Amino acid sequence: MTIVHSAAAAPSDRGVGPLLRAWREQRRVSQLELALRADSSARHISFVETGRSRPSEEMVLRLAEHLEVPVRERNALLLAAGYAPRFPETPLDDPALDAVREGIERLIQGYEPYPALVFDAGYHVVAANRGIMMLLEGVPEFLLQPPLNTMRLTLHPEGLAPRIRNLREWRGHLLEQMRRQIALRRSERLRELYEEVAAYPVPDPEEFDDGQPPEQVPYFALPMRIEHEGRTLSFISSTSTFNTPMDVTVAELAIETFLPADPATVKHLHSLLP
Repeated sequence: MTIVHSAAAAPSDRGVGPLLRAWREQRRVSQLELALRADSSARHISFVETGRSRPSEEMVLRLAEHLEVPVRERNALLLAAGYAPRFPETPLDDPALDAVREGIERLIQGYEPYPALVFDAGYHVVAANRGIMMLLEGVPEFLLQPPLNTMRLTLHPEGLAPRIRNLREWRGHLLEQMRRQIALRRSERLRELYEEVAAYPVPDPEEFDDGQPPEQVPYFALPMRIEHEGRTLSFISSTSTFNTPMDVTVAELAIETFLPADPATVKHLHSLLP
C-alpha cells in the first residue's frame, strides 16, 4: 500500500484571523451564526478575524469543527494561531495504523465480486479489490504504474474512458466532485490534477453511445455504464469516509464501492469472480 498526501496549507503570516474568515466566507456563514454555533459572540468572532483577539486553542478547534474545516487544514489553523498541530499524519504503512489498513482490506475484499477501492486526497489508489482489477484489464501499463490515480485511470483516453458508454455524464460527475474537493481542501496538487484530466479529449457522442436513451434517474443515482468483454455493466457508486478521524492520513481516505445497477451485471460479475 502507498499513500500520497497533498501539501499542508501554510500558516498565514497575518495570523489565524484571515484564515478563519476565509473559511467562514467559503461556508457562507455569518459571524453571528458562527458565534451561535460555537457558543461565542459575534463581537469575539470579529475580534479574532481582525487580529484584535487571539483565540484559545480550544476556540480554534471549535470554530474549525463548526466550519467543517478538513483535518489537515485544522493543523494549519493551529499553527497560524501559535499552537502546535493537534492531529498527526501517520504513514499508512506505520504499525500504528495496522487495524485501519487491515480493516480496509477486509472491507473491500468482502465486497467482491463487486468492485471497491480506497483512495487518498489526491485520488491515488491505496487499495483495490479483484472487481476493480477486472475492470482495469487491458489498460496500458503506463497508467498502471504506481501510484495509480483513479481520475487518470477513468478519464484518460487510453484508460477506461473509451469503455464508459455514458462518458459525458460520468465525466461531468467526476469533474464536479473534484471541484468540490478543491474548494474544500485548497490543494494546488489537486487543482493541477483537475486541469490535467479536464483537458483530456472527449470522444464524439457516436463513438461511445450505446444506443440507449439517456438515463432518467436522479443525479445522485447516476450509473456508470462500462463495457467489459462485450457486455455493458452498470454500477452505482457510493463513497464513504471515516467518522471524526483524529489523524490526517485517515481523514483523507475514501472508500468507493460500486453496486451493480441491474441483474445482468450481478450475474456477469458472479460468473467471473465466484
